[in-house]
Amino acid sequence: MAAVLLCFLLAAPVLLVTSSPIHDSDNGTVPLVLWHGMGDSCCNPLSMGYIKKMIEQEIPGVYVFSVMIGKNIVEDTENGFFSDVNEQVSMVCNQLALDPKLKGGYNAMGFSQGAQFLRAVAQRCASPPMKNLISVGGQHQGVYGLPRCPGESSKICDMIREALNKEAYLGWFQKHLVQAQYWHDPLNDDLYKKYSRFLADINQERAVNETYKKNLQQLEKFVMVKFLQDSVVDPVDTEWFGFLKTGQAKETETLQESVLYKELQHRGERTGWCGGCSRSGGA
Repeated sequence: MAAVLLCFLLAAPVLLVTSSPIHDSDNGTVPLVLWHGMGDSCCNPLSMGYIKKMIEQEIPGVYVFSVMIGKNIVEDTENGFFSDVNEQVSMVCNQLALDPKLKGGYNAMGFSQGAQFLRAVAQRCASPPMKNLISVGGQHQGVYGLPRCPGESSKICDMIREALNKEAYLGWFQKHLVQAQYWHDPLNDDLYKKYSRFLADINQERAVNETYKKNLQQLEKFVMVKFLQDSVVDPVDTEWFGFLKTGQAKETETLQESVLYKELQHRGERTGWCGGCSRSGGA
């Protein structure tokens, strides 16, 4: 998977450069916002720090903003496990709005859970405008399993698994455990739709939010990269907006096969999710 990711990242700057020009940019390049995944941080020299450096080398003069939640790398990593996702999204929206280098708009690239968090930014915060969103292994329909949780402490991962299996939709966990906030239990669909504070909201599971729909449709491109051999995300179909069929935990369906998508299509509405989506599969 690492080799495929590296190839994709080398190709990604081409997409970012060829998007519509932003005339307010000092050097003609489009700024880029990155959001890391679970167990990582904004500035790890072996992961996000390396990716940031590589993009800056591929696109001379580009401004790259790598999201950090907290005052330092340690806090940023911890907040990838224990924090309120809605508050994180609001915080990032404020950071982007206050950054003068982003006032003309920006491209965004999210990794793992950082991808659905950036989609929430696109839906909730129209200014500054997000032009293109690249999701690398994002869990856009959530997860129902945590098979190989990354990070230095396996005890933390084991604790999260146990909590999610038993109490994902209780108030404390929905407020403070990041992974609970995109936990999608197909065996308890009513509980998910009623108590999921983050994922059910941005996926319009309870009602259609016209602002969310309008803002997401402003994206020029929404690229979703799915790792076909992914051993962390379960089910892997969520990386292309698919998921497990409701009422069981074995058979999956695509976004277009889902009940909600069909209901919206029947009413003659665009979902606001994937009008400009493209999908890419990797090993």
